[in-house]
Amino acid sequence: MRETRSDGDLLRAIAADGDRRAFEELYRRYAPWLLARLRGRCADAGVVDDVVQETFLAVWRGTAKYREEGDVAGWLWRIGSRRLIDALRGDGARGRLRQALTRLRHRDEASAEERVLAGVEHGDLAGALVRLSPELRAVLQATVIDGLTTREAAVLLGIPPGTVKTRAMRARQQLREALA
Repeated sequence: MRETRSDGDLLRAIAADGDRRAFEELYRRYAPWLLARLRGRCADAGVVDDVVQETFLAVWRGTAKYREEGDVAGWLWRIGSRRLIDALRGDGARGRLRQALTRLRHRDEASAEERVLAGVEHGDLAGALVRLSPELRAVLQATVIDGLTTREAAVLLGIPPGTVKTRAMRARQQLREALA
């Protein structure tokens, strides 16, 4: 029976030796998760597939360096989400229109992350989050959960950076009031 190597062991083997088996194991471990997560942000399956491939190519080529801090999934998410932003930025108005239409089409369907947020059981945080408008929740999700900058969140959501800042401020204010 073959033992399972840790994420750190896999990444060290890829970086040091170009270990193809280690790369394949890392890919099998994280690609489906990254693909599902990015599909929650972009309706264009082709763009998402390309972004996942580019993310793992960066790992293989060594252009993305893991500093052995934190969680590998979070590190891959940061690479993938930034590459998605770059892809959407390159798509321009057409990409923003596609994202807006996707949000309208699926506005009544809660994403997996929204369901997790709603299930948080710290005080009445879950209730306070549910009461936020979808626009305010989307900004919180992009900036707080996904860790994107204001500018990156603006590109991802297809809104101006000033609007991201305003919505983030309103969301924090409403949460403070709801939890006081």
